[in-house]
Amino acid sequence: MSKWGKPVTRSDEIEQAGDLFLAASLFQTKIQPLVRVLIIIPLNFSIFKLKSNFMNKRYLLLLACLVAFLQGQSQSYSNHAQLSQRLKSLESANTALVKLQSLAKTTGGKDIWVLEIGSGDRSIHPAVAVVGGVEGSHLLGQELAIGFAEKLLAAAKTDSIKNVLASTTFYVFPNVSPDASEQYFDKLKYERSGNATATDDDRDGKLNEDPFDDLNGDGHITWLRIEDATGKWKTHPADARILVPASAEKGEKGKYLLISEGIDNDKDGKFNEDGEGGIHFNKSLTFDFPYFTPGAGEGPVTEPENRAVLDYLFERFNVFSVITFGPTNNLSDTWKFDRSKNAGRVPQGILENDAKPGKLAGDLYKKYVTLKDAPAAGTSKGDFVQWAYFHYGRFSYSTPGWWAPKFEIPKDTALARKYKVNDDKNTDVDFLRWAEKENIDAFVNWTKVNHPDYAGKNVEVGGFKPFVKTNPPYKLVDKLVDDHTKFIVSLAAKKPEIDIVNMKTESLDNGISRITLTIQNRGLFPAIADIAKSNYWLKLVKVNVTAGKDQTIVSGNKITLLPNLDAGETKEMSWLVKGKGTVTIEAGAPQTGSKKLDVTL
Repeated sequence: MSKWGKPVTRSDEIEQAGDLFLAASLFQTKIQPLVRVLIIIPLNFSIFKLKSNFMNKRYLLLLACLVAFLQGQSQSYSNHAQLSQRLKSLESANTALVKLQSLAKTTGGKDIWVLEIGSGDRSIHPAVAVVGGVEGSHLLGQELAIGFAEKLLAAAKTDSIKNVLASTTFYVFPNVSPDASEQYFDKLKYERSGNATATDDDRDGKLNEDPFDDLNGDGHITWLRIEDATGKWKTHPADARILVPASAEKGEKGKYLLISEGIDNDKDGKFNEDGEGGIHFNKSLTFDFPYFTPGAGEGPVTEPENRAVLDYLFERFNVFSVITFGPTNNLSDTWKFDRSKNAGRVPQGILENDAKPGKLAGDLYKKYVTLKDAPAAGTSKGDFVQWAYFHYGRFSYSTPGWWAPKFEIPKDTALARKYKVNDDKNTDVDFLRWAEKENIDAFVNWTKVNHPDYAGKNVEVGGFKPFVKTNPPYKLVDKLVDDHTKFIVSLAAKKPEIDIVNMKTESLDNGISRITLTIQNRGLFPAIADIAKSNYWLKLVKVNVTAGKDQTIVSGNKITLLPNLDAGETKEMSWLVKGKGTVTIEAGAPQTGSKKLDVTL
């Protein structure tokens, strides 16, 4: 019962649990470290006085605000060493709930970590896999994944989360592209997705011979715009800093060539086409592999990190859903069933029966993550989110976790005159205006440089700084982690869950008893995704009857495999058993959990 006398349901507990994340994590990540600092700093207060001050609520509130402010000034995205330390700290502080494992090392020598979270035998509980860093330039994905683990464990002693961890397992992969992510912390910053494997992207027999070049020396790789009569780019009418393709159909003429910042080191007429950063995790999976595409490799799953992650997941039959933090967004805009995509032998779109749980996941996401106006963010060839659905056979959901809010021109007359109308709603124009409003240094103004490959031409360096359009200011991350943690916990609570109900026995003639019962899926997800019906890497719900040595099953199968159980669906079953004593009936699957019942004849 709640303190108001209202019955507390399981759903209420999940809702209440979300509200505890902030309080629990505030103490663990902010107040507790400061207490340690205060103890060692020379103070004019005695230990007794310090303790008595802690009893003062106002002092605690002031302390929390001060720490939040100070840490907010210094916190930032974690590099691989810092990420590893955060993971090891989670394991050491939660030994009963956490197992940390390095699955492999990348070509660059970095660990691919996975964090198992849950209580009891984690292998028999339905599981959710949470995967960050599928795109190396998406640092937010890493922070959302490890932040979820931190928030969850910070609230592990609350009754609601304790119950979640007792019935659900979480496999958290914070960053599966650590080689690429480290570029964010390098002196030369550019958006990198490939690992440290050397590749011949331009297929000229040489490796990494045409990298980026920092022509203006600002430590950021941006763009070059070159005035040229053959150029296909023009300035946007609402903001001359933004370039857009000229439309020949509208009679528009281009003014600029647009290439990435650099020079043609190998003199093949291409710029920066074969630099460091080889194979992309999110471009080298098995579904719809993009052969002969730079970054994909010579074939699917050639890298240690790909193989390690996929092997690990294939061995976890208890996973019912995979949540990916990456460029695709099928939570704000859920996948829709399209019969034309499934007309061939190999499905290319979501199956009709899987679209319904997809809508359930999308509605949950929009309930907890209130970002509006999500941009279109579809799939790409060889990506992880499609592999998780089409080849792994699980309910697969993905979100970038953040996007800049829609910019509205202020109605104030003075401010309104500052902006030209963005008639075509160009997203770059809107993003630049939003960044300036938020005092975010997101753009390198176009600056003239001398370029050896374009002697005598007007060449300028400029454009958006790397990482800014997909990774928000770090001050926004904690709130995003809170919201996504509530979503994941809520999704996990709706997992498929097998129960045995309405059991009854009847005594018949000749020592025979009839056992009748109902197998029910109490969850809001089907026992398996429809796409998995022909997938050997997922188990069907099995109903197993174990009779004693003096008993005989006269009618009914000892083992029955159910093709599927939809959300709330039931299946009545019956057996005739001759003999006395106890019969054990067990029903379930790794991804649904099992229920065992002893029946006395």
